[in-house]
Amino acid sequence: MPLEDELSDILKKARNGQQRSVADVARASGLSEVEVSELERGQSPRNRDQVQSIADALGLRADQLAQVAEGWTPKALSPSVAHVETIFGSIGGYEVKGYIVHDRGEAVIVDTAYNAGAMLAKLAERKLRLKAICLTHGHSDHADGIDAILKAHPVPVYLGPEDLDLLSWRPSAEVLHVPKQDGLLQVGGLRLRCMPTPGHTPGGICYRLEQAGEPLCFVGDTLFAGSIGRSNPAGLYQTHLDSVRKRVLALSPDTRLFPGHGPATTVQEELLHNPFAT
Repeated sequence: MPLEDELSDILKKARNGQQRSVADVARASGLSEVEVSELERGQSPRNRDQVQSIADALGLRADQLAQVAEGWTPKALSPSVAHVETIFGSIGGYEVKGYIVHDRGEAVIVDTAYNAGAMLAKLAERKLRLKAICLTHGHSDHADGIDAILKAHPVPVYLGPEDLDLLSWRPSAEVLHVPKQDGLLQVGGLRLRCMPTPGHTPGGICYRLEQAGEPLCFVGDTLFAGSIGRSNPAGLYQTHLDSVRKRVLALSPDTRLFPGHGPATTVQEELLHNPFAT
């Protein structure tokens, strides 16, 4: 699976997050505005010096930025993960992923994948009893369809309260629950732990699946393989970096990271290859 972001996306996310203009970055990097604009439009870097200059100007890691430009992808992980079903959806041709965590006949949904029908079909196929819907954030490609799921399965919905206004359809107050730092959801014999990670949105949440020998974290759009999601609003950029660096990438190196878009990765891979890591 290709990366969600190319070099051009990374540069625009870093520049917009810092609320700087192309001219600002050109001055700081010693490149021309034309060169910066060409890189942001997808032109390949002319040489490693050009990558180094713009990485330094934006506070990114130059070697890792060059690796992404040269086609790095994370080592392929097994598509079969115990207790996890990946559900694919599409919004305007843009692929999105959600997940069903299950054990001993119980299940929790992590994001809807903009595909409530497939979620409901998989629950029925596996004869699973849904216990909760856990949203990493409130954007439509991750949250739309909760009304259809709740109609069939009236369960609690977990979402950071700062993201309520992002929902296109809001559940009743009785259904909504605020995930707490290290709050725990029991799914059969598994434990799903909440980890607030604001930045992509003000109320962003990651969910850590605790199971022996296979640590896993559902990261939504907080982090992508080799990149991060866009900071919304841009003023949350530093908060977003802190969430990635101090929370997600502080997990054990063998933790598998399941994002909402693009390939799965691991903490170790991101520490080695993500331009936004430290």
